Amino acid sequence: MSQTGRLSDVLVYTRTAAYRHDSIPAGRAALRELGEEHGFGVEATEDPSAFTDASLAGRDAVVFLSTSGDVLTPEGRDALRRWVADGGGFMGVHSAACTEYDWPYYGELVGARFAGHPAFQPGTVRIEDPDHPATRHLPRRWDREDEWYDFRSNPRRPGVRILASIDETGYEGGGMGADHPLVWCRESGAGRSFYTSLGHAESAYDDPAFRAHLLGGLRWTAGG
Repeated sequence: MSQTGRLSDVLVYTRTAAYRHDSIPAGRAALRELGEEHGFGVEATEDPSAFTDASLAGRDAVVFLSTSGDVLTPEGRDALRRWVADGGGFMGVHSAACTEYDWPYYGELVGARFAGHPAFQPGTVRIEDPDHPATRHLPRRWDREDEWYDFRSNPRRPGVRILASIDETGYEGGGMGADHPLVWCRESGAGRSFYTSLGHAESAYDDPAFRAHLLGGLRWTAGG
């Protein structure tokens, strides 16, 4: 993790072993463009051999961008866990919550496991924490379209900072009730973990507000 909170080196991982989102190329491109605009390097890969102590050393953040299923080797799992414990910053986007279901550590890292979602539709995101870099630029009620993920458990618990939730009265098919977090972050060892369930559609990655949301999450994971 950067000691200054400045990003310099980000690994974007997009391997899928289950459902594959059509928006992955758009997400990769958006993160690369953010790197070009804000002065940090972005390496994108689907190769699990990228997860070693040597290859993770010196990186500020790792992004699991719409990954799904089991995407790491046992050795890669160990390397990721050590890297986060030593100060690395993890960011999960959208179906990162549909990843590594059989690895308990990953469930704690990402914060909650995907359970299902209704049809892609409009909804109103409620910004609960307007002071976080990922949300401070957003209106308190942010209207947009997305897949509104339900989770197997509610991530709201001690040590987890809930940044945004969804108003289930504003769309059809919500399954979590009045308390339905969508975006959160937490400390993890000496490192940090940030997760946003948003980002299903290609169009999201052209949206300046959503790009700023991703950039803020990245900066926070790097200590900013």
